[in-house]
Amino acid sequence: MGKTVVVAGTLDTKGQEFAFLKELIEKEGLQTLVVDFGVMGKPVFIPDISRDEVASAGGGNLSYLASGDHKDEAMRVMATGLTVIVRHLYEQGKLDGIIGMGGGGGTSLTTAAMRSLPMGVPKVMVSTLGGGDVSAYAGTRDITFMPSIVDVAGINRISRLIYTNAAGAIAGMVKMERPIVDEEKPLIATSMFGNTTLAVERARGILEAHGYEVLVFHATGIGGRTMESLIADGFITASLDITTTELADEVCGGVLSAGPERCLAASRHGIPAVLVPGCVDMANFWGMDTVPEKYRSRKLYQWNPNITLLRTNTEENKRIGELIAAAANTATAPVVILIPLRGVSQLDSPGGAFWDPQADRACFEAIKKNLRPGIPIIELDNNINDPEFADRAAETLLDMLGK
Repeated sequence: MGKTVVVAGTLDTKGQEFAFLKELIEKEGLQTLVVDFGVMGKPVFIPDISRDEVASAGGGNLSYLASGDHKDEAMRVMATGLTVIVRHLYEQGKLDGIIGMGGGGGTSLTTAAMRSLPMGVPKVMVSTLGGGDVSAYAGTRDITFMPSIVDVAGINRISRLIYTNAAGAIAGMVKMERPIVDEEKPLIATSMFGNTTLAVERARGILEAHGYEVLVFHATGIGGRTMESLIADGFITASLDITTTELADEVCGGVLSAGPERCLAASRHGIPAVLVPGCVDMANFWGMDTVPEKYRSRKLYQWNPNITLLRTNTEENKRIGELIAAAANTATAPVVILIPLRGVSQLDSPGGAFWDPQADRACFEAIKKNLRPGIPIIELDNNINDPEFADRAAETLLDMLGK
């Protein structure tokens, strides 16, 4: 049996476009399975899975939704229903890739279903929003966005090119064979920032020498969320969370927050973890003119023309320490906290622009005060980027894994 591409969209308003896309994909030797989640008008062609089935899977009634008086409810019901159906198709082995096209509504519904699929399953979204910030639609999943250039409304000189490329993209992804690997090494996740690069690179070398594959995530908000989603999905064997800086952005309202649950995935999913208050001396904002007025009199550092760092103070560091302790306290697997007494970043080192032992100490003391008994804390008289600190972090995790 050949591979199947699920084509999801509204066949009332965009049926002509989806018929064209379906034909192009099938010309590439693939099967298609069309799911219609339109609500108002009649479908231009008969889908494989009807809108009634989608509404039912979402716990709603299509006749009620089709009145047009309940658009918000229709969006919720159809998004839920499409997600249920798409996930079921994947679990049945009937989905090898998925593609959608649409504006704001269509993008929202289709990507909700795409986000329910595991990493590596081909996902292509042709969208009027494709050239902008699509982070809310992508989440932590590997969705490929293609700007539609013109609205998804008819077959014309421009749209014909876009739809053809989109069909080629999903077909190529689905037909591509994954390279054969002799041995899949266990995965360790680690977090990194420019200010902890030396530490992470050294620790990574040690872990790889012991037979692990290390995935490095840039702690930019989406990086932390992606790392935690892969832990939640069961891909990761252990976590070396050296750069917990996203907690500083959460506390200070910075632009790189990964949310209040950052650091919790390893604890919740029972994998060994080493936690470090890394780069918690800094919260991130864009250019200097974007820094909130309340922080203008504080210590600021222009990392580059587009990134301005705020030095966190004693009160903020205390709150960050409490969050790190709370994450460790929920652990169901071994967890150890390593503390670098001579600074938590490159800037926070003796003589550095962010060197502030008092603020650091507020974080360290909050961790110790709030940590439940039995969780080891290792304090080292090093800066986080000292080779001795990186070596100890890696060796500690290896000990937890039984080397």
